[in-house]
Amino acid sequence: MTLPFEATRDVIIRTDAWAGAKTFYQSVLGLPIVQQSHHLVGFEAGAFRIYVEQGTYHGPVFAFLVPKVESAKQWLLSAGCILHEEDDSIPRCYLRDPFGPVFNIRRAPPDVTPATALPGTLGDGIATP
Repeated sequence: MTLPFEATRDVIIRTDAWAGAKTFYQSVLGLPIVQQSHHLVGFEAGAFRIYVEQGTYHGPVFAFLVPKVESAKQWLLSAGCILHEEDDSIPRCYLRDPFGPVFNIRRAPPDVTPATALPGTLGDGIATP
């Protein structure tokens, strides 16, 4: 069984030094802010969009869109991935693959692909707070 996994342009990082990270990406690198809330800020970087989330550091997280999150999660767990963090209220399903990288799997709306996702939607067509 294989499932279609489609990468988004999104890279998410989490840091306790949120204000410093925001200043760095905006002032030092000159990246424009495309989204901002009380705990998350998104920057347009050209080939990708970087989101900085306030919280405990966990390394960069890439994102994939899938038709069915639960099926994809079970498939990946059976292939050696480890569940890193999960929160259905966001929704978030972070998995660490057998080679180290962490990625999020999100449900792909039927008519949305990474190429058609609107800015500020974390690449899946679902608006973030």
